[in-house]
Amino acid sequence: MGRLARAGLYAGALIGPFGGAVTTSILPEIGASFGRSPGSAAATLTYYLVPFAVLMLASGTLAQRWGPQRTVRIAYLAYAVTSVLAACSWTFEVLLASRALQGAANSFTTPVLLAVIAASTPKEKLGRALGLFGSMQAAGQTSAPLVGGLTAEIDWRLAFVVIAVVAVGLAVLGVPQTDAEPERNASLRSAFVPSTLWPALVGFIGWGCLGGLSFLVAFRLDDVFGLSAGQRGVLLTGFGVVGFLTARYIGKAIDRFGAGTTAILGATLGAAMVAAVGTAPLAAMVVLCWALTGAAAQGVLVSINALVLQSENANRGGSVSVVQSLRFMGAAAAPLAFVPLYQSHPLLGFLVPAGLLITIPAIVTWSGRAGGTRRTPPPGGPPRPA
Repeated sequence: MGRLARAGLYAGALIGPFGGAVTTSILPEIGASFGRSPGSAAATLTYYLVPFAVLMLASGTLAQRWGPQRTVRIAYLAYAVTSVLAACSWTFEVLLASRALQGAANSFTTPVLLAVIAASTPKEKLGRALGLFGSMQAAGQTSAPLVGGLTAEIDWRLAFVVIAVVAVGLAVLGVPQTDAEPERNASLRSAFVPSTLWPALVGFIGWGCLGGLSFLVAFRLDDVFGLSAGQRGVLLTGFGVVGFLTARYIGKAIDRFGAGTTAILGATLGAAMVAAVGTAPLAAMVVLCWALTGAAAQGVLVSINALVLQSENANRGGSVSVVQSLRFMGAAAAPLAFVPLYQSHPLLGFLVPAGLLITIPAIVTWSGRAGGTRRTPPPGGPPRPA
């Protein structure tokens, strides 16, 4: 059962992003079922994301109080029930309500899973474990549109039935037992400390200017190269595929070189790739650079999780919850910030986020010197010269 619970721990990383993105490719079918436009059906994405991001400001701390086994099982069962409600929705308003409840339930899984990984993994192997977790999140994000589209060939509601079945299975598995006791007195204030807030700021900028830019890439592929919706959808998956393939290697790099160094390298690569996406003269170059941006995003995201979970804060679940919340708030803010820039001049839509990414190395370096984050050296001390 221990091995199965460990497998369930990483499978849980997949289902959250999968449930959030599953409607992206079936918006026309959802809209048609309720006499709505695809644009109106896109509210199913917003209604999931907003409660998911907002509740994560507190969900990790509450999970610290209740204990991981109890919290994650209740959250998965709630996720299953709300998924069944989505599958049975008889009005569009019921579907939106079920999506909001799905997001609320999922806000109590991701921070718990990350905290359990930190509590059950030796520190010298934590980066690799977080890299595997990140790769599963990327797999969920990437596969969701494909699975949603395939099930919609029969009935789009089947996608939510699949989610419900998987969530029940995960509830049965639970998470591995750890030596950590529930922190009955864990407070929200204990999560809002410098060792959390600096990585959270990096997550807000990093995900908003990397993963949050997929819609701008789609705009450019349409406006400049005239690609169809199907072609754009396939080409945009390169971001998630490369993120999935590279996340574990990034985790190993964190164990060897430190989370701060890896975050800096990821942000620098991301800035270069985002600028290239906005200026490349060939569609193939845009697609290649966007795929490499997926690796850069993992470099930033896996690193900030490691920075928080390696800290000495007792409320690590609450801290990583805050970081994840700010990450998704960054994605939600990206359209509001960058669409007007793109409409003003397409190049600005890419160069401004590239410029914001360049600030991350300075933030990581300054916060490390100020004591806001702690770099964990590689096991055995610095590498010896050959």
